[in-house]
Amino acid sequence: MSTASTSIDEHTRAQIEQANASGRTPVVFIHGLWLLASSWDRWAAVFADAGYAPVTAGWPDDPQTVTEAHEHPEVFAGKTVGQVADHYGAVIRALDRKPAVIGHSFGGLLTQILAGRGLSAVSVAIDAAPFRGVLPLPISSLRAAAPVLSNPANRHRAVPLTYEQFRFSFANAVVEDEARSLFETYAVAAPGAPLFQAAAANLNPWSETRVDTENPERGPLLILSGEKDNTVPRAITHAEYVKQKRNPGVTEFVEMPGRGHALTIDSRWREVADTALGFVQRFA
Repeated sequence: MSTASTSIDEHTRAQIEQANASGRTPVVFIHGLWLLASSWDRWAAVFADAGYAPVTAGWPDDPQTVTEAHEHPEVFAGKTVGQVADHYGAVIRALDRKPAVIGHSFGGLLTQILAGRGLSAVSVAIDAAPFRGVLPLPISSLRAAAPVLSNPANRHRAVPLTYEQFRFSFANAVVEDEARSLFETYAVAAPGAPLFQAAAANLNPWSETRVDTENPERGPLLILSGEKDNTVPRAITHAEYVKQKRNPGVTEFVEMPGRGHALTIDSRWREVADTALGFVQRFA
């Protein structure tokens, strides 16, 4: 069992206080595996300029910098989807106004979990990891998850990616120089547990990856998919869309042409950020 803290760190609490004092609609950004909250910094600036109050909260016990993360990779071990979802739920409940929520990869799954709990005013899930009931399992997804799933002991470990693994999983749609730069700038270790939870989700009716897709308080949801994503291909994101479309709220699907899993951090990140911003502006 993880000993992860569920308390809100000082950096996040300061952002929450600033958001509450501003009177603006908050936007909570949720990163996925192998990245930190700082991967959203450029997005936060765009949304702040558009009149929102950004909150770039990390997962429980996340370091603030990539350097710290490399020095102490063990702090990532043991985090589960349920623990992290509850952590972000606490962040949202500390806000005076219901926020927009934007998440990438496992952050996209967490975004949909939180929306299903009625905690977000509007949500954007980008290349979101699958929730229970999403059946497609493309070969490329299995290959991307292999660095973790190939060893059962990794469930309780923090697992880094090699450059070659990052190149396939995240940076397959950019040139070599950019791929290496992204790896050196952003990549950190990640907990293995969420991938094991996702892999077993459809065998476990109590899976922490469950999403309440029918809650009428879910709010508007945009699912964004990178056309060339190896980790979460269109087959997965579109299956999520089909299930979410049963909700009475607005549900939309947009595919970003020529983009891989690094679409939130690569050199064309602004195109994705503007797509998400346009959707959020329609509803919050």
